[in-house]
Amino acid sequence: MNPRLRTVIAEAKSVNMPNDNIARAIRRGTGEEEGVSYDEITYEGYGPGGAAVIIETLTDNRNRTVGELRHMLTKYGGSLGETNSVAWMFDRKGHIVVEKAKAEEEALMNAVLEAGGDDMSDAGENWEIITDITSYEAVLEAVKALKIEPVSAQAMAMLPKNTIKLEGKTAQNMLKLMDALDDHDDVQHVWANFDIEEKEIEASLA
Repeated sequence: MNPRLRTVIAEAKSVNMPNDNIARAIRRGTGEEEGVSYDEITYEGYGPGGAAVIIETLTDNRNRTVGELRHMLTKYGGSLGETNSVAWMFDRKGHIVVEKAKAEEEALMNAVLEAGGDDMSDAGENWEIITDITSYEAVLEAVKALKIEPVSAQAMAMLPKNTIKLEGKTAQNMLKLMDALDDHDDVQHVWANFDIEEKEIEASLA
C-alpha cells in the first residue's frame, strides 16, 4: 500500500539485491532493526564548476554523514550548501527509462500519454519518460502492459530544470565525486545538473 516503498523494492530487485538485504534495509528504515535508528536526510551543495548537487541519505549518525559528505565535496572542488540552496533548480517528477530496442516508439508514446505521462524524449539508446508524481504508477503500469521492463523507474526523481556543461579537469573531478558518493554506504540517491560529453566519461574510465 506504500507506493514509495514499492518503488524502492523494485529498484533494489532490478539490480539483483538479495531479498535478505532488502528486508534488512526496510527494517532499518522503519526503525525495526534492533538497537539502530535511521534518519532520512537530504543534503544540498555544489560540485566542481558550480554544478548543483542533491544528496539523499539514510543514516544512523547524521554528524558522521554530514562530515564525510562535506569532506568529499571539498576534496573535489565543491561545497556543502544550506537547505533549499539548490533544490529550486530541480523539479520532482516520475522518471522512467526504456531501451529503444525493446519498444516501438508510437505504441510507447500513445501508452504513456493515455496514462497521463508528461513527455517522452530521445536519450540516445533509450526513451526517457517524464511524469507527474501522481501519474507515475499509472504510466509505469502502461509501459509494463506493453511487455517492456524499464531500464530504471523512479517515482520521485529530482530532475534539473537546466544543465551546466563541464569539461576537462572540472568534468573529471565531477565524475570522481559522483563515484565517491555512489560508493558511500549512507547515500541513497544523488541528483545533479551537470552535462558531460561522452568523451569525458570515456577518458575517466581509461
